[in-house]
Amino acid sequence: MAVPMPSKRRSLVVQTSMDAYTPPDTSSGSEDEGSVQGDSQGTPTSSQGSINMEHWISQAIHGSTTSTTSSSSTQSGGSGAAHRLADVMAQTHIENHSAPPDVTTYTSEHSIQVERPQGSTARVAPKYGNAELMETGDGVPVSSRVSAKIQQLVNTLKRPKRPPLREFFVDDFEELLEVQQPDPNQPKPEGAQMLAMRGEQLGVVTNWPPSLEAALQRWGTISPKAPCLTTMDTNGKPLYILTYGKLWTRSMKVAYNILHKLGTKQEPMVRPGDRVTLVFPNNDPAAFMVAFYGCLLAEVVPVPIEVPLTRKDAGSQQIGFLLGSCGVTVALTSDACHKGLPKSPTGEIPQFKGWPKLLWFVTESKHLSKPPRDWFPHIKDANNDTAYIEYKTCKDGSVLGVTVTRIALLTHCQALTQACGYTEAETIVNVLDFKKDVGLWHGILTSVMNMMHVISIPYSLMKVNPLSWIQKVCQYKAKVACVKSRDMHWALVAHRDQRDINLSSLRMLIVADGANPWSISSCDAFLNVFQSKGLRQEVICPCASSPEALTVAIRRPTDDSNQPPGRGVLSMHGLTYGVIRVDSEEKLSVLTVQDVGLVMPGAIMCSVKPDGIPQLCKTDEIGELCVCAIATGTSYYGLSGMTKNTFEVFPMTSSGGPITEYPFIRTGLLGFIGPGGLVFVIGKMDGLMVVSGRRHNADDIVATALAVEPMKFVYRGRIAVFSVSVLHDERIVIVAEQRPDSTEEDSFQWMSRVLQAIDSIHQVGVYCLALVPANTLPKTPLGGIHLSETKQLFLEGSLHPCNVLMCPHTCVTNLPKPRQKQPEIGPASVMVGNLVSGKRIAQASGRDLGQIEDNDQARKFLFLSEVLQWRAQTTPDHVLYTLLNCRGTIANSLTCVQLHKRAEKIAVMLMERGHLQDGDHVALVYPPGIDLIAAFYGCLYAGCVPITVRPPHPQNIATTLPTVKMIVEVSRSACLMTTQLICKLLRSREAAAAVDVRTWPPVLDTDDLPKKRPAQIYKPSNPDTLAYLDFSVSTTGMLAGVKMSHAATSAFCRSIKLQCELYPSREVAICLDPYCGLGFVLWCLCSVYSGHQSILIPPSELETNPALWLLAVSQYKVRDTFCSYSVMELCTKGLGSQTESLKARGLDLSRVRTCVVVAEERPRIALTQSFSKLFKDLGLHPRAVSTSLGCRVNLAICLQGTSGPDPTTVYVDMRALRHDRVRLVERGSPHSLPLMESGKILPGVRIIIANPETKGPLGDSHLGEIWVHSTHNASGYFTIYGDESLQSDHFNSRLSFGDTQTIWARTGYLGFLRRTELTDANGERHDALYVVGALDEAMELRGMRYHPIDIETSVIRAHKSITECAVFTWTNLLVVVVELDGSEQEALDLVPLVTNVVLEEHYLIVGVVVVVDIGVIPINSRGEKQRMHLRDGFLADQLDPIYVAYNM
Repeated sequence: MAVPMPSKRRSLVVQTSMDAYTPPDTSSGSEDEGSVQGDSQGTPTSSQGSINMEHWISQAIHGSTTSTTSSSSTQSGGSGAAHRLADVMAQTHIENHSAPPDVTTYTSEHSIQVERPQGSTARVAPKYGNAELMETGDGVPVSSRVSAKIQQLVNTLKRPKRPPLREFFVDDFEELLEVQQPDPNQPKPEGAQMLAMRGEQLGVVTNWPPSLEAALQRWGTISPKAPCLTTMDTNGKPLYILTYGKLWTRSMKVAYNILHKLGTKQEPMVRPGDRVTLVFPNNDPAAFMVAFYGCLLAEVVPVPIEVPLTRKDAGSQQIGFLLGSCGVTVALTSDACHKGLPKSPTGEIPQFKGWPKLLWFVTESKHLSKPPRDWFPHIKDANNDTAYIEYKTCKDGSVLGVTVTRIALLTHCQALTQACGYTEAETIVNVLDFKKDVGLWHGILTSVMNMMHVISIPYSLMKVNPLSWIQKVCQYKAKVACVKSRDMHWALVAHRDQRDINLSSLRMLIVADGANPWSISSCDAFLNVFQSKGLRQEVICPCASSPEALTVAIRRPTDDSNQPPGRGVLSMHGLTYGVIRVDSEEKLSVLTVQDVGLVMPGAIMCSVKPDGIPQLCKTDEIGELCVCAIATGTSYYGLSGMTKNTFEVFPMTSSGGPITEYPFIRTGLLGFIGPGGLVFVIGKMDGLMVVSGRRHNADDIVATALAVEPMKFVYRGRIAVFSVSVLHDERIVIVAEQRPDSTEEDSFQWMSRVLQAIDSIHQVGVYCLALVPANTLPKTPLGGIHLSETKQLFLEGSLHPCNVLMCPHTCVTNLPKPRQKQPEIGPASVMVGNLVSGKRIAQASGRDLGQIEDNDQARKFLFLSEVLQWRAQTTPDHVLYTLLNCRGTIANSLTCVQLHKRAEKIAVMLMERGHLQDGDHVALVYPPGIDLIAAFYGCLYAGCVPITVRPPHPQNIATTLPTVKMIVEVSRSACLMTTQLICKLLRSREAAAAVDVRTWPPVLDTDDLPKKRPAQIYKPSNPDTLAYLDFSVSTTGMLAGVKMSHAATSAFCRSIKLQCELYPSREVAICLDPYCGLGFVLWCLCSVYSGHQSILIPPSELETNPALWLLAVSQYKVRDTFCSYSVMELCTKGLGSQTESLKARGLDLSRVRTCVVVAEERPRIALTQSFSKLFKDLGLHPRAVSTSLGCRVNLAICLQGTSGPDPTTVYVDMRALRHDRVRLVERGSPHSLPLMESGKILPGVRIIIANPETKGPLGDSHLGEIWVHSTHNASGYFTIYGDESLQSDHFNSRLSFGDTQTIWARTGYLGFLRRTELTDANGERHDALYVVGALDEAMELRGMRYHPIDIETSVIRAHKSITECAVFTWTNLLVVVVELDGSEQEALDLVPLVTNVVLEEHYLIVGVVVVVDIGVIPINSRGEKQRMHLRDGFLADQLDPIYVAYNM
């Protein structure tokens, strides 16, 4: 076939969907859609190859290759469509499976002709791959394959090629992911193309009834006393015997009442053909049977479902959707069941979640009206009307309804009767669910056709007495029993105390889940024990079934005991590649499977490749079994697209032609047809997990897990295995219920053994193993585990495991290759490269201070102390500072002259009481307020150097006082000034316990000041001398003090004055901590320089009154306000629900022109946006909110001023950032990261982006370190506590090439510049600066640079209970610490979710997940996380975590 091979991207996209392969409708626009095909495996060159392969497999299957029961020549007389179908099939050219296959004669000319019964339309064979089968372009039929090939070529040339749609949607960066290269040694199928296998002809016996209702009528009238069904109570006593007579009369009664007693005569609620649901408990088969046959007689369609026990049953909502889509309005139920349904207080049955409104109708005879004498149900021959709908739960939890027609129902009963050799009045014991599947087919339907007697064993009795079914077989001398392998297992466990068991009456033990890989061990063990009790080996008959294809295959009961059943020992490794390879039983890594007998009478079976075009498999290849027969389901109710993909499949030969003109049905079972036509099933399509190109079956994994000391720590039947998709591949998850008495130690031992077992047997890693407490997994009505609900709980983080083991390191093998650092490029190349690619060197500057003409009076003074003296003389009564208390009233205020006089008194105190010289350092330990400001200017007047220090917290002296002590010591303070209250605190008992109080320098209390003025006010000799020291602790835990000279301080104030247009007539509200950085400058210095009034709001007051700051801004009609992130967060969280009441109190923010967040980090865009949105209703303009950027070397680089464009936001590709590249993307594109500009560059500031390693200038599209040159740079570190040798180049660096003369300061922040389309105040294009994160905080992992905040943002989104998160690295591992807001049982839910999200979004494997209580992650006064402190706490084991998970 001339079809392009899929490009390698295919493995990255979700596996190609089946839609691409449905035969094109005639109505569809282009026929091209059907033409995607995998490479066709060539047919074998000789028949020799094929026969060898057959011979080779047959050795593996220890059974005879010939089979006597399968002769296909029986043709008996009889009427009906089924007979004709059999007739046609006898003449078709399919090899009889007893002869060795001959591949040479099987070509597409001999396609099988199968006639469908009348009424069912035969579909035209689809034209796959545009191979117009047997027809040339002009419609002349030909009988050669060549012309079809040529025709296909012609057709291909006629049509313009267009790329398949999925090509456009592959994310280009996904190419980075490692694509799993196929293993060159992987086994490939080598056999010939398989042949479709035909079951024996369905021999229609003359006296078989024309429909099931006719059978019921016959037995109900001929032998009304014959027993039909015996039900048991929980003691195993017969509760009730339903005879055929009663079944007939009661069903008639139900039919009459459904049709005539619901609704009115003119408007009946139910008409023939309508759907009604049957809701009967598992212990009442008699009532169910009556209702079911009542529906058949009334020609309404029963939809049997489980009894809803609560409003929140697992999967109940999906059942509701099915009922809704079937248009069900009536529910038939029994009296007892009706009484047991949940009721509302008024006694009505509530509407279950997702269910339609139902009328509940009780079918007990005493509640029904007798039909009139002349009324009689209309009994027709079986036709194509729907008989019933069986519900089926899919892998994803959705529920579909499989429709079964009346002819299919009857034919299926006939086929089962023939295959099982049922005869009239046989007794059959049924342990299975009688509402669906094998239990329904044998115990309710086929039994009535043959007038058999069914002994029904309820699940509740099996729980009490697992041997009950065996006892009933003995008691009733039953010929047949229908069980599952778990019933055999339970009987084995319980049989010891039983003596008089005799199973010799059994001629057939139907094992309903015989297709399950672990059923063989149950069958073997059962035979082993009960052979001595009369059980014969040939009695055990495994069968395979599916909701769509009904019974797929069943082992026939024989009398010949020398014919051993077939079994195959297959290599597990081969199976993962879909290839059958024989192995020896001694090995662990093999799968032993038993055959499930032969194809059903009257059916054809083949196996097709599980994905893509339904192409026939080779003889040694595993495929999905497909069946062509009358006795199958016909559709998924109401879903035509899915129906087409499942019920209308046309298997193709390798030459591209369909093998029949009739559609096959996909059974959903994976397997192969072995020698002698024996069918082997190795798993279900639903349980298939494709992990890096290899197929694993959930059931096999369960079996392996159970083999590891099963009974000790976990419950046998309570293991769920499913796969979740993480990072473009499936990952295996195992969830088991652990026994209450097992210790954590036991569980971990068991878990690690399971991992090893699965690794060695299946050669696949388990991504996550979770143990949950007993009885907490969602159950199906019959007690199994509800898989899709369990998966759903796992994915949404509400499974609540008690033990979790994640192994991402072993499983995730498709991470991108670690980045190799390239050798550095020389300066010349960089220059040329930038020129060629048209990139400019990333540099920008604020307005030039020299060119700004302003009537700034303060400029003529070099020193702030002089500015204050000048203001005290010229405007003595102008208010500079107003301090608010928590009630929003003025606690204190200072005019120019008051501040001047207060500063003079403090200067006297320093000289006289403190005996200080000029240049001595003084620590100012004050709460935020006016005393701090006065003390600062007092120091300047006395010629001392002030250091502002945050006072210790009275409730937390032990941790806050040592920091105070450290700053006082490191800054070499000669004296400490403070208030009376703090003086007492420093000398308290608690303080003595925290630090050595004897080593404090002299402490001066400024509440008691001398009354005199100093002789003279100190004037510094040189503007470059020290004005003050600014101490702060960085996020990495470094305490650093920087030196601010007088010149820098004045230049700083001037720059802010110009940027924010501050004048004496202005009012500015400040809600910041006044201890360091820009916060201190705004609180203490700017008002004195610019003359504006500062309204001071201590952030701590907001804890008692969150609205304080905004109310002050509104009350004072403030245009400019400054706050911190902590303040903004407090307002967002604390006032979120109060905006209406604040509006009523008259809060109005419409005058705010700038609201600046003072920060030293990447702008927190989510917070600023939610703040803007929240207070938009109160008049806040979103463009008013912006951020600033400061750092140690320059306390303010950017600050959004009044003029200039609004702050811009860009979206960058997070994956490019890891490589230090800046790639702009559209909003909302995958892996996009929004970044907000950090305000406008201040006047007098120049910025360049430099490579932190080589110190070369970078182009626009690169991420680099922000370097700054400005008159208000700090002049150096005073001391650095913790790393004395810290780079001296922080303050005086030069570029390695380009402009090598300018002296720059390194900010330690990574960012980039981008020229925008906007214009600045000076008319030039505006350059925006974007900060990505601190260089110190960035983590080098896999050769790439990650910023903790990005990973933390992803993690916080992963689960609603995660309130805060911090990440750091330890050795080479990524450690994620999450704070849990919820009960401790939720802690372990977070581990898989955190691991998943970091893998998906960042391509990183989390090494350790630590779940802690709220408040454990330390946060500094600026609201920044102290990740290094957290790391130290983690390493010293001081976090007291709820749970620590070490991912393997």
